[in-house]
Amino acid sequence: MNNRERQLAILNHQPPDRVPWVPRLELWYEAHRRQNTLPARFEGMSLCQVEQAIGCATTGRFGYIYTTSYDSKVEKTVQLWEGKRITEWHTPIGSVRQVEHYAADLDRQGLPGRVEEYPLKAAADYKVWEYVVEHTRWHPAYDAFRKYDADIGADGLPMVNVGDVPFHSMILDLIGYDNAFYHLADYLPECEHLLALMGEVERIRLWPVIAAAPARLILHGAHLSSQFTPPKLFRKYILPYYEEFIPLMHAVGKAVAMHADNDTSLIMPELEQAGWDMLECFVTAPMVPLTLERARAVWGNRIVLFGGLPSVMLSPHIPEDEFRAYMAYVLHTIAPGDAFILGVADNVMPDSLIERVEWVTEYLDEHGVYPLAE
Repeated sequence: MNNRERQLAILNHQPPDRVPWVPRLELWYEAHRRQNTLPARFEGMSLCQVEQAIGCATTGRFGYIYTTSYDSKVEKTVQLWEGKRITEWHTPIGSVRQVEHYAADLDRQGLPGRVEEYPLKAAADYKVWEYVVEHTRWHPAYDAFRKYDADIGADGLPMVNVGDVPFHSMILDLIGYDNAFYHLADYLPECEHLLALMGEVERIRLWPVIAAAPARLILHGAHLSSQFTPPKLFRKYILPYYEEFIPLMHAVGKAVAMHADNDTSLIMPELEQAGWDMLECFVTAPMVPLTLERARAVWGNRIVLFGGLPSVMLSPHIPEDEFRAYMAYVLHTIAPGDAFILGVADNVMPDSLIERVEWVTEYLDEHGVYPLAE
C-alpha cells in the first residue's frame, strides 16, 4: 500500500498493511526554512520532498474547495501599524474591528500573532456581525482542489478544512475565550440570535458546496475542549449542529474529522454522539489528562484516532529512552492497529528533534506491520 491507500483503509475501517505515519511537519519546516537552519540533508527541499526523504506521509492540509467573499455592502480592510494588524469590517449599520499583535520573532518562524481585541465587544456589535454573516458568500473551487489532490497523489490523503462550528467560532474567533462566558451571561439573547443566523446561513449556502465537493475527508470543528465547550454547552449549542451536518456528509460518501488537540476528557460521550469519523491531531497525556488507553477503552475502534504522539515527546528536554519507551507504549496500546493513524499532536514544533521523527519511521519499518503484536 502507498500512503494514501493506508489512510483510506483506516478511514474505511479496513486493515492497512502497516500503521500509517503522518506527522505534521509544516511548523518545523517553515520555521527552519525561514531562518536558514534546515539540516544540510534537507537544504533546498520543499516540504513534500522533506516528507518523502523522512519516509512519512503528507498531511495534505492545504487544499481548499471554496473561496469566500462579501458582497458590495461589506468592506473588509486590513492595515499594519506599529506591530499591530488591524482588521475592520464596515457595513451600512456600523463597523467592528479586530486588533492582532504580531512580533518579528513569531513572523520569522511563520507563527501567528496574538489577538488583543476581538470583533464582538458589546451588544451593538452583534447586529453588525449578523449583517456580515448575511452578506457572506461561498464559491466552489473544485478545479483547484482536483489539481491539489492530484499533486498529493500517493503521498497522502487531503483533508479539507471547512471551518468551525458556529458556537466555537463565536467564542474563539469573535469574542475571545477571556470574555466569552461573560457575553453568554450578559448578552445571551444576542449570542443565541447570532448563532441561529450563522447556522442557517451555513446550511443554505455552505453545506451544499461542501456536499458536492470532490473531497473524501472533511475537517470541520477544532479545539473543542472540556474547559471551553464543556458537556452542558456542547449538548446545547454544538451537538444539534453536527447531528444534522455529519449525516448529510455521510450520505454523499464523505468522512468528517475534528481537530482534537485540546483536553477532550470530559466530552468523550458528546464527541461520539456528534458522529465524527476521526479525531485528528488527537492529543493525549502527558499534555492533557486523557490517555490513549482510556480513549481506546471508551471509543474502541468506532472513532479513528489520528495522533497518539504528543509533540512534547519530540522535545530535547524529554530523555531519549523515555521517548522510545513511549513509542513502544503507543504501538502496544493500539494493537493490532485498527482505526489508528500515527501522527504528532498537534505539530512537530520548531524546537523538535527531527532525528526522532526519522527514528519513528525506522521503528515502524520494524514494528509497525499490521497486525501489531499485542
